[in-house]
Amino acid sequence: MKIKAAVVEKMGANFTIKDNIDLHEVGPTDLQIHMVASGICHSDEAIRKGDADLGYPVILGHEGAGIVEKVGEQVSNFQVGDHVILSFYADGICDKCLRGIPTQCRHYGDYNLSGVRADGEDHFQENGEHISDMFNQSSFTTTTVVDQRNAVKIDPDIDLRKVGPLGCGYVTGSGTVFNTLQPKPGDTIAVFGTGAVGLAAMMAGRISGCTKVIAVDIVPERLQLAKELGATHTINSKEADAVAQIKELTNGYGVDWTVDTTGVKTVITNAVQALAQGGTCAAIAVTPQLIQISTWNDLCVDDKKIIGVNMGDSIPQVDIPRLIEFYKLGMFDFDKTEKFYDFADINQANADSVSGKTIKPVLIIDKDYKPNK
Repeated sequence: MKIKAAVVEKMGANFTIKDNIDLHEVGPTDLQIHMVASGICHSDEAIRKGDADLGYPVILGHEGAGIVEKVGEQVSNFQVGDHVILSFYADGICDKCLRGIPTQCRHYGDYNLSGVRADGEDHFQENGEHISDMFNQSSFTTTTVVDQRNAVKIDPDIDLRKVGPLGCGYVTGSGTVFNTLQPKPGDTIAVFGTGAVGLAAMMAGRISGCTKVIAVDIVPERLQLAKELGATHTINSKEADAVAQIKELTNGYGVDWTVDTTGVKTVITNAVQALAQGGTCAAIAVTPQLIQISTWNDLCVDDKKIIGVNMGDSIPQVDIPRLIEFYKLGMFDFDKTEKFYDFADINQANADSVSGKTIKPVLIIDKDYKPNK
């Protein structure tokens, strides 16, 4: 079938919306999804500009939400009409998946970042020529086909325009705290960078019972929002020494946990230096930058750790419904970070994301969609 999609023709090019893209047919374990909306993530921008390369031309997008309109013959857990959020694909049969760690799936890169479907076939073509996909979904489309393992079923009363980013940005930030760091009530945490991922991590810290949840950024408006979403303290690192401020707030010790979402070398260094003895820094930004750490002085002396976390060590089918429950309880107000854009305005939405003007742009692909009341 022919679909409309936003295509990046070559490295660094803007998105071009085309309406003559050929979509792969529905396979035995596939779902055909009518796309309602999709978040824009910094990972999309990293690939668009060439920090990561899936091959060009490419259709990006991996924070999609939509409605199932066709199911494969072997699909048993989904039916036409189901509302779904899309996330990454893991095979479910390797040793890592069987241990409950699908973000470490032995073939994660092959399935999500190879530019083709898990079966090796083209997801999209134009005039018979290959177009790369992303995360086995590519949500910057009017319709897509995904494996059932990409999808998370949600209640139909949830507004699909809001929830796509739960499939990546929000589950990454929150999962880093809930699943990886696992702070105990009474612990302290500082989050560097208050974009969507950072704010999700910060809200997860508050839900986990951290008594000090410190948000660090250079944009006053974002710090104000962080305060509204549960930060106990905020620090403008453009105006103050963040490490000194954090230690002052923690009796000179530093915090138990830090999360860096910026990927900026000096900020990551600060995130390590702001740790208390025995503390851990999770570095989760998509960045080509290198950091320099002294194994002895920065880590060993105070028994500090710095770790990387992919997708919040999440199991989407478990973690995303949990986030929705927190949202319903008023504990995870992720939608306060979002701004809606028409699909046709994707380049402006992406530019606003890059500049920081908008924390989480969400593309409205189906303007006729009406959420259930």
